[in-house]
Amino acid sequence: MITRRSTLAATVALPALASVRAHAADTPGVTATEIKIGNTMPYGGPASAYGSIGKADAAFFQWLNEQGGIAGRRINFISLDDGYSPPRTVEQTRRLVEDEKVAFMFDALGTPTNSAVHRYLNQKKVPQLFVNTGADKWADPQHFPWTIGFLPSYRIEAQIYAKYMLKEKPGAKLAVLYQNDDFGKDYVTGLRDALGRDWDKYVVRTATYEVTDPTVDSQIADLRASGADTLLVAAVPKFAAQAIRKIHDIGWKPMFFMTNVSISVGSVLQPAGPEKAVGMISGLFCKDAVDPAWENDPGMKQYKAFMAKYLPSADISDGLYVWGYCVSYILWKVLEQCGGDFSRESIMKQATNIRNLEVPMLLPGIMVNTSPTDYHTIRALQLARWDGRSWVRFGDVIEGVTT
Repeated sequence: MITRRSTLAATVALPALASVRAHAADTPGVTATEIKIGNTMPYGGPASAYGSIGKADAAFFQWLNEQGGIAGRRINFISLDDGYSPPRTVEQTRRLVEDEKVAFMFDALGTPTNSAVHRYLNQKKVPQLFVNTGADKWADPQHFPWTIGFLPSYRIEAQIYAKYMLKEKPGAKLAVLYQNDDFGKDYVTGLRDALGRDWDKYVVRTATYEVTDPTVDSQIADLRASGADTLLVAAVPKFAAQAIRKIHDIGWKPMFFMTNVSISVGSVLQPAGPEKAVGMISGLFCKDAVDPAWENDPGMKQYKAFMAKYLPSADISDGLYVWGYCVSYILWKVLEQCGGDFSRESIMKQATNIRNLEVPMLLPGIMVNTSPTDYHTIRALQLARWDGRSWVRFGDVIEGVTT
């Protein structure tokens, strides 16, 4: 089923140079009145919690169209459900590119799913913009110049957790649970970066799961039996919530790090039981809409007004809406930088030439920077600890080392 998420608001007609109009006519998905954007998102399946991101994208473009769009063009955002299944992603992406003839792909969710269309989109020279995954491989302009990621690198995130562990618990016995694909394996790579030759000194057990598994209960029990007193979990929301519950229910109290893709209050912590995650550590890059520390923050007020108008029935505690808002804001600024030239080459050029962009819902000190040789869109995180009600940030904003 196609889920079309485009607005019906009239756009303001702005003058455009004849050469720009002619160029637009040669670009799939771009006309004098419209820019057609494609997206795949798991509205169903094991990662359906992430569907909130696609809903926020659609709402943002509705807002943008009501402001007059971009250079007189409305955004036609076509978001298709891929169920977090790579074969389905291939089918839906080909449909968007070859049948719908979108100008580019934007904010598609998932490491295995985006991996399935990575080469195809680059061969077609279709921009694969701000994919919603932190796999380090999205920053490879030499081999895949048409793909750029959005999230901080999982590899960098794992490096940051390991360095904190080494400082605070130098005798740690670390266990790792990770999804058995490029998403999870990036965390292992990041740990190896930080631990080096001491890997065997610190890591006592690793375990994996498949997205088709019913639960991760047995893996958690096995990791505890290893004698580990520190744990890193790299899992999507469904399995992250299961892990939190199981760890609490068996009375295990490790120093607990959770991937930042699974720390939403609404989609992970509330289903797991907020009290069961007390003390859990993660890395933040966005503001938390339920954190009272941001009550008077201008960016937060702007975001809550947006949510109240465009997604009034949404759970404001679901941080995945914040992600959709942030990445859509970045794309808005990229399209503005295009100056009316919406060829695929121009869009990719501007996406890889962002300078010190401040996004209202990113944490203070975290800005967006890209270049033709560095496709890491967000490079920094701030550690935070869950106290049962909100994420309590501590320490400085930390920028990881990209490779």
